[in-house]
Amino acid sequence: MISFILKPNPIRIGWYTLDDIQGNSLESLRMRIAMRPHSWRPPTDVFETEDAVVVRVEIAGMREADFAISLDERTLQIRGVRPDNPERRAYYQMEILFGDFSTEVELPFAVKADQVEAVYRDGFLRIMLPKEAPQSVHVEDQEITDS
Repeated sequence: MISFILKPNPIRIGWYTLDDIQGNSLESLRMRIAMRPHSWRPPTDVFETEDAVVVRVEIAGMREADFAISLDERTLQIRGVRPDNPERRAYYQMEILFGDFSTEVELPFAVKADQVEAVYRDGFLRIMLPKEAPQSVHVEDQEITDS
């Protein structure tokens, strides 16, 4: 009986390391195998400008219509499918991921949902989320009396 424990490899997304292989002649074996996860996460940057939070996703080979972007309060979700070329190939190396992808970003503060803009150019999806202006509360000056 041989059992495998798969551990995600943080350096190469979509690759797993086989650790703790148990069996008579395989006890010291460590190897890597390529496995395609059901969904993958593209590289994503989130940064703040004076007026907005900007989310930039590196996702080449797509069209604008291939993205589904949703904003639920302070959670931005970007999903889509990057199609693979259907021709038959024998890979010597494969690092470009295809298929379903998804990424979620927890925004640091509220944004103006009705003014969100998204642009896809040169392999990058850039989403600008304008900051919601902080609401001020008027404090009345009242004298406190003991009752």
